[in-house]
Amino acid sequence: MNEAGKQPPPAPLERPASLLVPTWTKTGIALLYDEESENAYDIQLKLTKEVLTIQKQDVICISGSDHSTNHRAVTLHRQPVGGLGLSIKGGAEHKVPVVISKIFKDQAADQTGMLFIGDALIQVNGINVESASHEEVVHLLRNAGDEVTITVQYLREAPSFLKLPLGSPGPSSDHSSGASSPLFDSGLHLNGNSTNTAPSSPSSPIANEPKYEKRWLDTLSVPLSMARISRYKAGTDKLRSNAFEVLALDGVSTGILQFYTAQECADWLRALSTNISDLTLQNMKMANKCCSLSDQIIHMGWVNERLEGTGSSQLYKYKFLALKGSSFYIFSTPPVSILDWVRAEKIYHLCEVLFKVHKLWLADDCWLQANLYLGIHQDFELEDQRPYCFSVMVGHGKSHYFNVELGSELAAWEKSFQRAIFLDVQRTGSKTYMCSWQGVTLCFTIDFALGFTCFDSKTKNVVWRFKFSQLKGSSDDGKTRVKLLFQNLDTKQIEMKELEFQDLTAVLHCIHSFIAAKVASLDPVFIDSQSIARKYMYSN
Repeated sequence: MNEAGKQPPPAPLERPASLLVPTWTKTGIALLYDEESENAYDIQLKLTKEVLTIQKQDVICISGSDHSTNHRAVTLHRQPVGGLGLSIKGGAEHKVPVVISKIFKDQAADQTGMLFIGDALIQVNGINVESASHEEVVHLLRNAGDEVTITVQYLREAPSFLKLPLGSPGPSSDHSSGASSPLFDSGLHLNGNSTNTAPSSPSSPIANEPKYEKRWLDTLSVPLSMARISRYKAGTDKLRSNAFEVLALDGVSTGILQFYTAQECADWLRALSTNISDLTLQNMKMANKCCSLSDQIIHMGWVNERLEGTGSSQLYKYKFLALKGSSFYIFSTPPVSILDWVRAEKIYHLCEVLFKVHKLWLADDCWLQANLYLGIHQDFELEDQRPYCFSVMVGHGKSHYFNVELGSELAAWEKSFQRAIFLDVQRTGSKTYMCSWQGVTLCFTIDFALGFTCFDSKTKNVVWRFKFSQLKGSSDDGKTRVKLLFQNLDTKQIEMKELEFQDLTAVLHCIHSFIAAKVASLDPVFIDSQSIARKYMYSN
């Protein structure tokens, strides 16, 4: 109950109440990982309802004249105590530039107001050092005299190990006594070779001298509507460690976003997934305004489909699935207009498909394989290591095997398939198939109200009829024939009806759908209690 004593408004029909979560707005520090160079760069992420923005730090001129926004020439006066007041990392021998890694408060570098952690050294007293080794730059700076002019450029994509984490001050390690290392700070806060024993006065600011400030600047905005998330290395089943990428509908990618902890990664995954789902829900509502009540979109979203015949190295391809009206759609790209719905790669009748949860991670080294049906014996070779897998079995024994990124997505698909199939069964009411019984061609009807009926296609005379509750068992040859065991209500004896169908799988799936829908109409709590994904759901 809320403060006014009223019940909260009901959840929208398009999303199960148990899965409702608020839209996220979020800001945080992460790394952008470059797979080619294997370096990670500092970035800031800014999440709103509709967009994920990547920001990179840059040094900008905030006042005064600035003739060169890229390069800054800064003159340092070496001090007897503190020297240049900075430390450097990097070097050409490691294929990274030399950058300022620390600046010491109130010392020479800090007093200029023009130098920042992350500045790459371009020149030292007019000598270009862009291709110099770490030791060469250290030597040059230490022997440059009392007045040192350095030209710098802020390196927005400096590898993270060249810069301190934000807000982490502290004294530099003094490596001046031994060999310098490009991966450790070389302290240049000592006297160097200065012969001046008197303290040097810091240079006074000159009128119109430009002033600089380090700020986060927007560099890429990724719209989240119909976007997808990938945690796997391309073409493999290998999960990235605390990392993922976000790909927009138009193919624009954030690149690999890497996080310092598993918890941070999980929080961002959950936030992004929530906002993408919320936008998808809005798109569904807009599309449903143009559809009849019998043709509404129940659920849609991105999945990975395992490609057939890929052998031991499982390959997946992005697909977009939709449950709409009486049909299950598989697209290569999302439908964004009414015309797109006829361009689906595959379209199946919902009452003739069978949804099955395959794998759920319960712990790091334990997974659960769950069968949600009885009497249909078909399974997959599960060599791949992906969690959150499900399959959709269709007619003629064919199947599609899918994987989603989060447990919450698997739970949503399980619930949505149940709901879509039940609505289709109730809306359709009955389904009729041609069959052969005792050498005679008959019509076999599955009816939501009446159960099972066999009748002559020409005369329409009923040959036999049984209620759903009278079905006590079944067996099939996996090809065309099925034996249905019914209990006669009068004699209590079991009667066997052996039927042959052209597409036995579709008929068995349809029987399963009608019986499940019948049970759901009588006892909805029972169906909810059978949910594997939601019972054992883990978000990451």
